[in-house]
Amino acid sequence: MEKARFDEVIQFAIDGEQEAIDAYTTASEVVTRKNVKEMLLGLARQEQVHKNRLQAIDRERVNEAAIVNVPDLKIADFMDDVRVTAGMDYQDILVVAMKREEKAHNLYTTLASNTEDAELRKVFELLAQEEAGHKLALEKEYDENVLTEN
Repeated sequence: MEKARFDEVIQFAIDGEQEAIDAYTTASEVVTRKNVKEMLLGLARQEQVHKNRLQAIDRERVNEAAIVNVPDLKIADFMDDVRVTAGMDYQDILVVAMKREEKAHNLYTTLASNTEDAELRKVFELLAQEEAGHKLALEKEYDENVLTEN
């Protein structure tokens, strides 16, 4: 893959992370519950870490990276999208975040399956793996702190 194409793909992913940062930050300004506001700002900080990691990515190391299978609890798969509202609770914010990560994972998985360029496919697979890991962490949080309470 050409360097320009690689850079374009990475910039696409960086833009996605920035969109998530902006969405979580904006949502934190809408909600009224302190714990939910803090969670949203925490999610924005996590997305910033992901963005920083993408900005520092080394093209040569991408080829060395291993693709691992990230478990999927599939909790978000059966949930409807939730809009951010002022009175949202912890559970709703987790749903928003899980669905967001699920969509990002699905996008990268689709892009990987639709390219014939092996290096580009690897980049998309690594990005999909990263998003699957984020989704898994949120689903575990949901499982441990929401499902067990209900």
